[in-house]
Amino acid sequence: MSKDRNESLKYEAAEELGLLEKLRAVGWGGLSARETGMIGALVAGKKS
Repeated sequence: MSKDRNESLKYEAAEELGLLEKLRAVGWGGLSARETGMIGALVAGKKS
């Protein structure tokens, strides 16, 4: 999977979880471990 597609999936997952506005405001480093884990889980599910 391309890097661009992977990045796109992360933003899609953040939007689905209602975290997109927070992500835009604080960046990836401002999200909690729980939030990034939820995003990662959704991305993994979309890849399979």
